[in-house]
Amino acid sequence: MGTKTLSLQQATILKPGKIPEKILKRSVIAPLRVKRDEVILGSGVGEDCGAVLCEPDEVLVMSTDPITGTAIDIGHLAVDITANDIASAGAEPIGILLTVLLPEESNEAELKTIMSDVNASCEKLNLSVIGGHTEVTDVVNRPVLSVTGVGKVKRDAMITTSGAKPGMDLVVTKYEGLEGTAIIASEKKEELLQKFPEDFIDNAIHFNTMLSVVKDGLIAAGAGAAAMHDVTEGGIFGALWEMGEASGVGLSVDIEKIPLRQETVEICDYFKIDPYCLISSGSMLIAAPNGSKVVTALEQEGIHAAVIGSCDDTNQRVVHYDGQTRYLKPPAADEFHKVLG
Repeated sequence: MGTKTLSLQQATILKPGKIPEKILKRSVIAPLRVKRDEVILGSGVGEDCGAVLCEPDEVLVMSTDPITGTAIDIGHLAVDITANDIASAGAEPIGILLTVLLPEESNEAELKTIMSDVNASCEKLNLSVIGGHTEVTDVVNRPVLSVTGVGKVKRDAMITTSGAKPGMDLVVTKYEGLEGTAIIASEKKEELLQKFPEDFIDNAIHFNTMLSVVKDGLIAAGAGAAAMHDVTEGGIFGALWEMGEASGVGLSVDIEKIPLRQETVEICDYFKIDPYCLISSGSMLIAAPNGSKVVTALEQEGIHAAVIGSCDDTNQRVVHYDGQTRYLKPPAADEFHKVLG
């Protein structure tokens, strides 16, 4: 039998502190290949800042998020979730600033995998990594990525979560619980295989390829969206509450119209958690004067969407099901914490 030789990157254990320059160049900067014209100063050794050029009638839209819930596909998640926030303002994402914190005993191959995944999602969305920081530290026990997204939009075209008005329709894109289902299926695969077929679990894990709503947001903005909010922690019920609170409107929703995948329904039932309160990156909540127009525009581009309810001038935010009424509350801890801790 032959002897298996570890590559340099697999064998290189990273020491606490800043990443050495030679590793920074080959495993952090080298994998990043998207260069946008607006980014006039980008990632480089010794650069403390990035710079983005804007037109006089454009505004920069920025958002920041830490990715801490899972180490699986963390590079893809970091890009998609932050770009989704930018898209919810009707803006085109330009790039990200990325901080990578790695636990002690991490190796260079793990770092390069994260950065290669970051680049793959950036290439899909045409984003530049404008700058960032990479470090090994004993304050984390799994990789943590903190991302600040930067986007641009014409001043008079910016959309907020607070733009919903009484009489507007409420629309959601894709399906609720996609992100939470993918995370739970990945982290708990061995346990779930005792109950479900492997292809069922693999389909659920594959939901992690559906988490971007950049296209959803840009299409909806062009079809008359007045308010948008990407559905993240707290699920669709949390997002509905937050849009209602930000806009100062009441909401009335039919639970049977909220789209769910069967994998989400069954996995949530197995763990006895609520799919409507499960982290749901991959879905955009939209308020618009004409929800059917927004749905048609999205469906024409291959994005499933549905009108689930409407806004009103009451102070009530309610969901109707089986002849009963559920009053929404401010979002609490996401349901996936009940499964993963």
